[in-house]
Amino acid sequence: MSDFIPILIKDKFNFSCNNNLSCFNQCCRDLNQSLTPYDLLRIKNNLDMPSDIFLEKYTSEHFGPETGLPVISLKADPADGLKCPFVTFDGCSIYIDRPSSCRMYPLARGLARSRETGILTEHYMLLKEDHCKGFRNGQTWTVEQWITEQGCSVYNRMNDMLLEIISMKNRLMPGPLDIKSRLIFHTACYNLDVFRKHILENGIMDHLKLSSETLESIKKDDSLLLELGLKWIKYNLFGDQNISWASAGLL
Repeated sequence: MSDFIPILIKDKFNFSCNNNLSCFNQCCRDLNQSLTPYDLLRIKNNLDMPSDIFLEKYTSEHFGPETGLPVISLKADPADGLKCPFVTFDGCSIYIDRPSSCRMYPLARGLARSRETGILTEHYMLLKEDHCKGFRNGQTWTVEQWITEQGCSVYNRMNDMLLEIISMKNRLMPGPLDIKSRLIFHTACYNLDVFRKHILENGIMDHLKLSSETLESIKKDDSLLLELGLKWIKYNLFGDQNISWASAGLL
């Protein structure tokens, strides 16, 4: 059984996770783990693996029933309780680059946009599951402290850019995407190494006259490349002309 408890950014909760708890690693089983584009970027770089090889080996793809957009999920092991492919007896083998939902746990974050002002508001929930012993005698945190400690800020920033695209898709292009649009979305979001080749070798953005600084930056910075890819999706799928193609830089 799970309880979702609303919690504010300055509110406190008690939680600690370590290998002394009897439930250690249990949240890495019975898995239905979707990956955001930034999650995938961090994991494939942790493994020093090209994005297309990572996608083939570790993920599956389906299409969101409401958005029609491609969704990437980790392949869990059905023979071992749907275990995450990266969990070991000692814990997560990619812990420093673990997905955003793993970082946020036991918190969940949502966004709401005002129709009148367009301003985004964050909402948080505290997830309490029967199997989790981390709330017993755990360290005291505010939501704000937890986000900082777990390194969630850059994940949230990149994930919010994806949420903006999902919002645009639902508003401007309801229903399933055609094959070409699906490929644009999949490549620019998830298959970054192939997307980089399309830019640098196949010239798919030559007509946009990207600056030499931007082109040089995306050769070595996947975060900037992903940011460019998300802009490319807005430009191609929704005709958004109000885009700055200069590299913005990330913290």
